[in-house]
Amino acid sequence: MARNPRAQGPRPQMLHLAVQMANLMGSIAALPLLKSASPSLKGPFSSLAPELVSANPEALERAVRAEAERQIRQFQAGIEAWRNHPSRRSLADPPVLWAEGSTRLLDFGGTGKQGAVLLIPSLVNRAYILDLAPGRSLARYLAGQGHRVFLIDWDAPGRAERDFALSDYIAGRLEKALYASVRAHGSKVAVAGYCMGGLLALALAQRRPEAVTKLALLATPWDFHADKAEQAALLSSLKPWLAPLLEAAGEMPLDLLQALFAALDPDLAVRKFRAFAQLDPASPEARAFVSLEDWVNDGVPLTRKVAEETLFGWYGENRPFRGCWEVAGRAVRPGDVTCPTLVVVPGQDRIVPPAQARAVMSQLPNARLAQLAAGHIGMMVGGKAENCLYRPLSDWLSGRETGF
Repeated sequence: MARNPRAQGPRPQMLHLAVQMANLMGSIAALPLLKSASPSLKGPFSSLAPELVSANPEALERAVRAEAERQIRQFQAGIEAWRNHPSRRSLADPPVLWAEGSTRLLDFGGTGKQGAVLLIPSLVNRAYILDLAPGRSLARYLAGQGHRVFLIDWDAPGRAERDFALSDYIAGRLEKALYASVRAHGSKVAVAGYCMGGLLALALAQRRPEAVTKLALLATPWDFHADKAEQAALLSSLKPWLAPLLEAAGEMPLDLLQALFAALDPDLAVRKFRAFAQLDPASPEARAFVSLEDWVNDGVPLTRKVAEETLFGWYGENRPFRGCWEVAGRAVRPGDVTCPTLVVVPGQDRIVPPAQARAVMSQLPNARLAQLAAGHIGMMVGGKAENCLYRPLSDWLSGRETGF
């Protein structure tokens, strides 16, 4: 059945609207305090002091309220423009090489003259972020450069996956997909993981070194307390509330996941859709926004066990960096991964702060660091993705000099 990610988006919509209303009410409530504090304003705000002192309180409140209401209308107009935009993802899935349960291994072909690579996305977002649109597909670019390219498509957990933990995905599904790739290519393959997929790829490379030539970790967190430790503390504080909810639901609901992502930058969706409302719908920028926002709102839930391992084990207890994250009874230790490894760190990443991604370098014995002037998602599908990531990654996989 076709999915319509725009039906309820941007998810969770009520949270985004609540943020705007809170901004409105907070701004109005703060006006008297701001006026009384105006003489002490510093920096770029100091020029406002004379105007605040002389401003008519009622007129100032009306102006603030009008501006807030204008921004809310603009946000809603952006949502409607996105929902009604005629653009839809046009890329068809390549052939399925192997499948089990809800997991598929997609075969993008390629001659294989430059070797083969297995691409591993996160479990929480759809795999097609690596194959988003013409000209914005890492998978198709690498295949066009002579790599044999395989992509794991996790899809949403089905009945067979309902009780899956990370070990079931890595030591079960992922290892089978790896060997299916090796058989199809006729030799061992490189492995590249994006975001959460990088942790899965790292564990896979440690467990099956005989099948892996190289490992690429793309915007992959490792030390979850290296930066923004307050977010980890928040998740730990929410555990008494979240754990019973996960137990009752049997999974991590999509809207709850999206709410946690939104907490990283509560005003982001508002800013995005207000800006989109100003774009020409026929412009390349508008079409790029639509394709990406469709993907953002087309997420999948996590199984209960995976949610507990990632939220409480990774973020809360920092288990990977501390060396106590285990897959199928074996601790995941980067020091055991001796194949050439590339650690790609987007310098403008707000989802995985650069310090969290760089931290794995101190534990890898054969690693190279590549720091990019890009964001977490822009690195993968932005207008400069080909020059920023695709081409130098292809060169590194091929053993050529790379522009990283």
